[in-house]
Amino acid sequence: MKVTRKVPGGVIAHPNELDRKRIERALLSRKYYRYVSPNVTPVKAGYLIESPCCSRNIDRDGGRIDVAVFRYDTVSRTWKLFFKNHARGIWEFYSMYHRLASAIDELNTDPERLFWQ
Repeated sequence: MKVTRKVPGGVIAHPNELDRKRIERALLSRKYYRYVSPNVTPVKAGYLIESPCCSRNIDRDGGRIDVAVFRYDTVSRTWKLFFKNHARGIWEFYSMYHRLASAIDELNTDPERLFWQ
């Protein structure tokens, strides 16, 4: 199911290929684990970020791990950013943003080291 929002001149559905590529490009400027290639996968109303686990903190074999999820909320017209609590095996809410670019910036800087573990 795609989530849509009205914008001048049309409707943008989430997920969409344009925003997926935008996220993918923006991740090149992240602060941590710059030498790995994360995947950006469309999910219901948003995007899943996965990456190889080079630190071996989460996956001792260095396999792909969940890093973050962006979800667009049509009611509040905001982006919600979630991080994976690997110890508990659940997604946890991190913060809400009016612009996708702001959410991406937060993921890239990761000041609390919750995403890029």
